[in-house]
Amino acid sequence: MAVRPGLWPALLGIVLAAWLRGSGAQQSATVANPVPGANPDLLPHFLVEPEDVYIVKNKPVLLVCKAVPATQIFFKCNGEWVRQVDHVIERSTDGSSGLPTMEVRINVSRQQVEKVFGLEEYWCQCVAWSSSGTTKSQKAYIRIAYLRKNFEQEPLAKEVSLEQGIVLPCRPPEGIPPAEVEWLRNEDLVDPSLDPNVYITREHSLVVRQARLADTANYTCVAKNIVARRRSASAAVIVYVNGGWSTWTEWSVCSASCGRGWQKRSRSCTNPAPLNGGAFCEGQNVQKTACATLCPVDGSWSPWSKWSACGLDCTHWRSRECSDPAPRNGGEECQGADLDTRNCTSDLCVHTASGPEDVALYVGLIAVAVCLVLLLLVLILVYCRKKEGLDSDVADSSILTSGFQPVSIKPSKADNPHLLTIQPDLSTTTTTYQGSLCPRQDGPSPKFQLTNGHLLSPLGGGRHTLHHSSPTSEAEEFVSRLSTQNYFRSLPRGTSNMTYGTFNFLGGRLMIPNTGISLLIPPDAIPRGKIYEIYLTLHKPEDVRLPLAGCQTLLSPIVSCGPPGVLLTRPVILAMDHCGEPSPDSWSLRLKKQSCEGSWEDVLHLGEEAPSHLYYCQLEASACYVFTEQLGRFALVGEALSVAAAKRLKLLLFAPVACTSLEYNIRVYCLHDTHDALKEVVQLEKQLGGQLIQEPRVLHFKDSYHNLRLSIHDVPSSLWKSKLLVSYQEIPFYHIWNGTQQYLHCTFTLERVSPSTSDLACKLWVWQVEGDGQSFSINFNITKDTRFAELLALESEAGVPALVGPSAFKIPFLIRQKIISSLDPPCSRGADWRTLAQKLHLDSHLSFFASKPSPTAMILNLWEARHFPSGNLSQLAAAVAGLGQPDAGLFTVSEAEC
Repeated sequence: MAVRPGLWPALLGIVLAAWLRGSGAQQSATVANPVPGANPDLLPHFLVEPEDVYIVKNKPVLLVCKAVPATQIFFKCNGEWVRQVDHVIERSTDGSSGLPTMEVRINVSRQQVEKVFGLEEYWCQCVAWSSSGTTKSQKAYIRIAYLRKNFEQEPLAKEVSLEQGIVLPCRPPEGIPPAEVEWLRNEDLVDPSLDPNVYITREHSLVVRQARLADTANYTCVAKNIVARRRSASAAVIVYVNGGWSTWTEWSVCSASCGRGWQKRSRSCTNPAPLNGGAFCEGQNVQKTACATLCPVDGSWSPWSKWSACGLDCTHWRSRECSDPAPRNGGEECQGADLDTRNCTSDLCVHTASGPEDVALYVGLIAVAVCLVLLLLVLILVYCRKKEGLDSDVADSSILTSGFQPVSIKPSKADNPHLLTIQPDLSTTTTTYQGSLCPRQDGPSPKFQLTNGHLLSPLGGGRHTLHHSSPTSEAEEFVSRLSTQNYFRSLPRGTSNMTYGTFNFLGGRLMIPNTGISLLIPPDAIPRGKIYEIYLTLHKPEDVRLPLAGCQTLLSPIVSCGPPGVLLTRPVILAMDHCGEPSPDSWSLRLKKQSCEGSWEDVLHLGEEAPSHLYYCQLEASACYVFTEQLGRFALVGEALSVAAAKRLKLLLFAPVACTSLEYNIRVYCLHDTHDALKEVVQLEKQLGGQLIQEPRVLHFKDSYHNLRLSIHDVPSSLWKSKLLVSYQEIPFYHIWNGTQQYLHCTFTLERVSPSTSDLACKLWVWQVEGDGQSFSINFNITKDTRFAELLALESEAGVPALVGPSAFKIPFLIRQKIISSLDPPCSRGADWRTLAQKLHLDSHLSFFASKPSPTAMILNLWEARHFPSGNLSQLAAAVAGLGQPDAGLFTVSEAEC
C-alpha cells in the first residue's frame, strides 16, 4: 500500500517514540528493534560502526557509521541527538542486493568532550532505520589523550658486585592512553627477546638476573603514547669486581748463605683483579719468615802421625787426615797432601856418600840463587825511587816557610786537558804531579786520566791560578793571612749538585748547598808539599745502578768524593743525611763503596767496626759521618731485621700558584726525609709553578709490605667536585721501600663549580695500611694565600761551597794545635782526650779514637763536621776548660796569633 509523502514525518515520529521507549538502558553492542509483523531480514545491519578514539591536542576526531538497508542514520552522543546539520550523509545502493545503503560521518571536537569532562566519559552511538525497524551500533568512547611530564618513580644509580641481581624500578607518568615503557642501555634499546639475562616486569621494572661486566652502563626508562615520549633521568649502574688473592708462591731462597736470614713468598691481587672500584684484597701480599742456613765448614788437617820406620828405599813416611774438622755443609776440602815422604838414615839403610863434584854443584846453585835475590832487590829499589819521582809534589815544601811562589795550573797540551802542570820558578824546584788517579789493570798511566775511572766526573779544562801572598819568613803570619782569606777556592762548575776545590795540608771543606752533604778535610790529611783538587758530587739514584739484595733499601743519597787513589794521611769526614729510624734491633746498616771496576762492596757493617779499619761511621738520628782514608762513591744501605724497621717519609702538598682554569690539582709528594730529596722537589715545583699549601709532615713507613694510601674527604660539593673515580689512591710498597725512585707523588684533581670560587676547605689523609698515618686539614684561598711559601726557602749554607784553610774550621788553628798537644798525652787524673770524648757524648768511639796517632784531633774533626757553620764555640771551650788542666791559659791565644 502506498503512503502519501506528507505522512512520512508523522510516521517517523511514531517510530522514534517507539524506539526511545524500547531502548531502555544504554548498550554498547548492536541492538535491533524490529517493527511487529515486519520482515526481520530487512532490519539494518552495520557495515561500519564507530570505534573508540582519542583526541590528540586540539584535532577533532571523525566517527563513521555505515548500514544496509538503511533509510536514516543519526548519531546520539551522551544521550543527546546530534543535530542533523552536523551529519555528513552519503546514500547509495548495494550492488548485490539492491538495498539502500547509507554512510554517515560526524566530527567531535575537544570542546564537546571537555563539557562533560569529569562527570562521565564522552560516548557516541549511531542508530539506523529501515522499514523493518531500527538498529543501534556499539558505543564509541571519545577521550582526550595526554601524557604527564614527571615519572612517578625513576630508576636510581647502583653499584653491584659481579653476578649479583639488578632491579631498576620505573613507574611511567600518568597518561591516556596508558604509556608504553621501554628501556635504553647507553642509548641502545634493551630487547629481552635477544638477551635471556634481562626481562621487564608488568610494573615496568628492568631486571638483570646476574650482573656482568658488560652490564656496566647508563640505563634510561622511556615512556610513550600517541601524545608524547618521556625519558627518565639516567641511572648509572657499575658492576664492580672485588679483588681476590692468587695462590702463594714458593718460599724464596734464604737471604743468608750462612746463619740467620730471611725468606719470603708473595701473592698478587689478581684472582680476580679489582675493577670499577672493587675492594682491594685484604691482608698481606708478602709473607716474611726467619730462616737459618747451615754454615759451610772447611776441612782442616789432623796432626801428623809419627814417622814410619825407614824402608829399604831409604825413605820413611807420615800421614794425616782431613778430619779436624772434616768438611761439611759444602765446605772446602783440605789443601795439600795427606802423605809426606822423606829420606831417612838408619842402621838398616846404607847411604852412598856424595862425591866432591856433587858438593861443588850444590855450592854453585846456591851462589846463583843469592845473586838473583840481590839483583831483584836492586831492581825493586830503583823502581821505588822512580815511583817517588812520578808522585812528587805539585809544589815543594818551601811553600810553607817562604810564602807562596807564583804558581798556575793549566792543561799542558790540547789533546790532554787533564794533565796538570806547574809554571817553573827559578827560585824553587817544582815538579809535575803525574800518575793515574784510579789504578787500571792494563798498567800505569804516565799522566792524569780523569776519564779512566768511571767514578770521576771530568772537571773541565781551563786555567786555575793559585793565589799567593808575599814571601814571609814566619809561618804564623802565613797562617794568620790564610785565616782571613780563602785560598785555592773554586766555584761550582755549572751544576747545583757538585762542588770542588784545591787543597793542601791546611785542609778545608766542601759543601753542596741545601743537601746536608759536606766533606771535611782536616789539617794534615793531605801530605805536606802536595796539592790536590778534590770534588764532591751528589748523584741521582736513577743515574747510578746500585744493586740491592733481599730486603735492603737505600737510606742515604749516593755521594762521590774524589779523585780516588790519592794519598791521605788522616781520615776525611763525609757527612750526609739518612732517612732510617736507627735501632740496632730493627736494622742491619752497611756502608757501600763502589770500586774502580764498577762493583759495589760492603766496606763497613755499622756496629761491627774494627778500630783499625779504613772506614768508621758516627750514626745520628738523621745524619751519618763517615771517616774514610780512601775517596770514592758511597751510600748507606739498610736491611730490615723486623717489621718494626721504619723509614722516615716527608709529606709535601703542592698546588698551582695561579689557577686559570676550573681544574685545580693538589700534588702530594712522599719523599725520603733528607735535605737533598727536599731540594730536588722544591726545584721541580718552582719549574711547574707550584706552591706549598700545608706545613710538611713526617710519616714512619714500616717494612710491613703494605702499600701507602692517599684519599681526599669533605670536599664541599656546592663549590668543588672531585674527579677521583675511586675512594683512594695507592703507591706500592716496593716503589717506596727500594729508595731509588724520585718524585713519588699522587695528584688529586678538583673542579670548581664557578670560576669565582677561590676558597677551598677539605681533608687529605695519607696512611700506610696497618701502620702510621697523617691527616692534613686544608683551608685556604687559592688566589691569595701564600703563608706556607716561606717554609721551604732554600738557605745558602754560608754561601760558599768550598772553603780552604783555617776559614773552613770553627776552631782557630793555633788553639786547635794547643788542645791536641795538651790532651793527647795520657793524664793520671783523667784530664785527657777520653774525658773530652765523654763530655761531647762520643765515648762509644773510644777504641776508634785510640787507634789513631792523635785521638784529640779525631774528636775535634768530628765536632767540626757536626757543628759547622752554626757550632757554639763557647760550649766546646767550656767542655775543654772543665777538664781541669793546670794551665788555664793553655786554650787562649793573643789577638796577634789569631
